[in-house]
Amino acid sequence: MPKTQHRAIMRWLFAFAFIVAFLIVFGGIVRLTRSGLSIVEWNPVSGVVPPVGEKAWAEEFFKYQQTPEYLHINSWMTVNDYKFIFWLEWIHRIVARLAGLFYAIPVFYFLFRKAIPWKEFGVYFVMGMLFIGQAFMGWYMVASGLVERPAVDHFRLTIHLLFALTLLALALWTAYGHKYGFPDYGKKAIWSPVSKLALVSLIVLLIQISYGGLVAGLKAGHVSNTWPLMLGQWIPQGIFGAEGFNPNNLIEVPQTVVFIHRWFAFLGLIAVPYAYQQAKRRNYPAEIQRGLIWLIVAVAAQITLGVLTVLTNVNVPIASIHQAGAVTLFWLGIFFIHRLRAHDRLKA
Repeated sequence: MPKTQHRAIMRWLFAFAFIVAFLIVFGGIVRLTRSGLSIVEWNPVSGVVPPVGEKAWAEEFFKYQQTPEYLHINSWMTVNDYKFIFWLEWIHRIVARLAGLFYAIPVFYFLFRKAIPWKEFGVYFVMGMLFIGQAFMGWYMVASGLVERPAVDHFRLTIHLLFALTLLALALWTAYGHKYGFPDYGKKAIWSPVSKLALVSLIVLLIQISYGGLVAGLKAGHVSNTWPLMLGQWIPQGIFGAEGFNPNNLIEVPQTVVFIHRWFAFLGLIAVPYAYQQAKRRNYPAEIQRGLIWLIVAVAAQITLGVLTVLTNVNVPIASIHQAGAVTLFWLGIFFIHRLRAHDRLKA
């Protein structure tokens, strides 16, 4: 990790993190509107230019008409209907390209100006590779829905999401280092109970977000629009296997995946208040205690949004806000672990 603080680099990294977060949320909107398969080719350069004129639109629409999604789901569409989903996916891709430039140009500028010493370039190089890997995974995901099935592979979608979250986490962690100072990595600090609880909470959130990706890929949110009962039962019969427990159900069966996603979130509602109680008992700084209170409120609001998403049968605006809430919680999780570890080092 770097050791040299620089305010301009900090601002750049926070802005880049915001763009990555926006792409994650907007990508969720693209998925909710079934727009992700509307552009059937990946042309990193020529794809920047959208169709111009009726002939170009007709050609683009003809390509889409050959896909499983059009043949099995959207065969009712006219070219004007198609334009809506095309523009959403095109905006998603163009923002991703601009995000790549927003990363690459400043990082080379800071290298040239020696604001980033070459010996500290490693973390920035990893960010660049993560961005490229995430882009390739995005196309690999889309390609899975263009051959036989009218939907993307749910595992590829989840991996694409986790790549983006890893990039977001690394950008934020480095930005907070520039803001608050980088630690002496040669000096070890024991993880305090509160820091451990914060880490556990973040792991719970990551598992929950991963299951959200599986739910999205499997369209499992439409399984049942009732809560707390699902399909008329607290635990639907045979949900973990018709003839006994089947581990494949945990990641393959829509009913099982959405059932886990519904209830796993409540572990966070237990862990975060307990972390606050421990921070208060150990007389942590008021800034951390207040922040944990707000985090409890954010977790409760996120669960409420999840319930509303279920009850409205995956209403697009509500589901989009729910996804934005998950990204916000992840951002807060990175912040709290960073600050709690700094407190651990002060006490070491």
